[in-house]
Amino acid sequence: MTQESRTVSLVLGSGGARGLAHIGIIRYLEEQGYRIESISGSSMGALIGGIYATGKLEVYAEWVSALEKIDILRLLDISFSSGGFLRGDKVIRALRDLIGDHRIEDLPIAYTAVAADLNRQREVWLKSGSLFDAIRASIAIPTLFTPVKHENRLLVDGGLVNPVPIAPTIRDDTDLAIAVDASAAEEKGIEHSHRNRPEKDSSYRQQIMDFLDNMNLLPKIESREEKAMDTMEILTNSIEVMQSMITRFQLAANTPDILIKIPQNIATFYEFDHAEELIAFGYERARDTFANRQPD
Repeated sequence: MTQESRTVSLVLGSGGARGLAHIGIIRYLEEQGYRIESISGSSMGALIGGIYATGKLEVYAEWVSALEKIDILRLLDISFSSGGFLRGDKVIRALRDLIGDHRIEDLPIAYTAVAADLNRQREVWLKSGSLFDAIRASIAIPTLFTPVKHENRLLVDGGLVNPVPIAPTIRDDTDLAIAVDASAAEEKGIEHSHRNRPEKDSSYRQQIMDFLDNMNLLPKIESREEKAMDTMEILTNSIEVMQSMITRFQLAANTPDILIKIPQNIATFYEFDHAEELIAFGYERARDTFANRQPD
């Protein structure tokens, strides 16, 4: 079997901003001639995988690569309910306008977004309906984003129950199962994504600002948004400890053919303003993983 004919079930794990590395990994796989026929994702993995399935991953990559921290703050919609600090409506609305909404069952490849059902305390696989409704449920980090009500269920972030969701792909008729752990253990010699940061294209960044402004997504930044970011870091770090333990058990039970590890110390959970570096890291890590892989 030639490499060019190899089909892939791709599993994209949770990990916040580190999930942007998924973009670089997908670029590498496509460059090498692999065909992605199935995607399963939790949280950020569900977002990247879903956008890839629409055929507009490069549109998203260009958009997110131009974001600065102030742009991200302006996409936060503070919630005053008890369900979470953020509603998450603004970022989903921005993505819908950028990508267009799609129904999962109409996508050209199989797609599963994983969420957690709070009431029934179990994992939920979202395989039909609105793509961005499924993504919104899968990224609903408890206490950060408000939960999503879906068919009499209260759904939150899929990373709580299955950070690297291999199970939805087990029955796939593909040649390889490739999983990405975007919250892998820290590695020595890995520097933070802040280093050697290139200047952004100011003209394209201005286009983003105009895009957000036209959608009325530019509220005045106040101290509560800044405070929310500090609280987010504490909460997400705590969640990551739990997810790391779950991932170890899940990978022991369902071992993929290839596991690509994105270490936690490459970036913090919410540093979406370092997209270019994280995408590049994902590409390099995929290349290195395949280079070091034992031949079949």
